[in-house]
Formats: sequence, C-alpha cells, structure tokens
Amino acid sequence: MEKIVEQGILYDFYGPLLTQHQQEVYEACVFEDLSLAEAAERFEVSRQNIHDLIKRCDKSLKEYETRLGLIERFRENRDSLESMRKLISGGRESDGTRQLSAAETNGLLQAIDHLLDEI
Repeated sequence: MEKIVEQGILYDFYGPLLTQHQQEVYEACVFEDLSLAEAAERFEVSRQNIHDLIKRCDKSLKEYETRLGLIERFRENRDSLESMRKLISGGRESDGTRQLSAAETNGLLQAIDHLLDEI
C-alpha cells in the first residue's frame, strides 16, 4: 500500500514529464491495477515490455524528485503552514480573540520567511 501511495505522489508531481505512452501504461498498471498480461494485451506489446516500462517510469519519477525536490519542498511548506495554523489557532479567548506572545510571533515570522524564500 505504501508503495502505491509513493507512486501516486511521484506521478502527481512528475507524471506530465513522462511521454504520453508512458503515462497511459503507468496509469493502467498502477492506478487501474491491470496485470502485466492485461496491460500487454491492451497495448499490444509483451508482458516483459510492460514490466520494463513500469520499472523505467518508477526510476524516472524518483530521479526527478532527487533532482528537483518538489515533493520535499511541498512537504516542508505544508509543515510550515501547519505550524503557523497551530500558533494562530491555539489558546483563543472566549470571544474568539487571541494575543500572540513574542515567541509565537517570531515563530510565525520565521515560517513566513521560509515560505517566502521558497517562492
């Protein structure tokens, strides 16, 4: 299950960098869960060809992440936003207002600076 999730995330970010044929075969095997035999029949190639293509696609997607790091940066940015949200939403008064401490304000500013550096 974890491998499928990883493949899905990599494909979401880098799938458009694959050829149209690679995308079609990859989607059929990974997302439609076709067997090698079913995919081979659909695309009129051998099972070995499908197997090799999926392996090459997996390798390419992982290499894109190694070189570009978009997923890692996305996760870092998401973590920064989550920490900002926690600082802002924590400890609200009964009327919904809240005063941030100096440490919380500094934490928010650091998170904002990190996000600004990313864009």
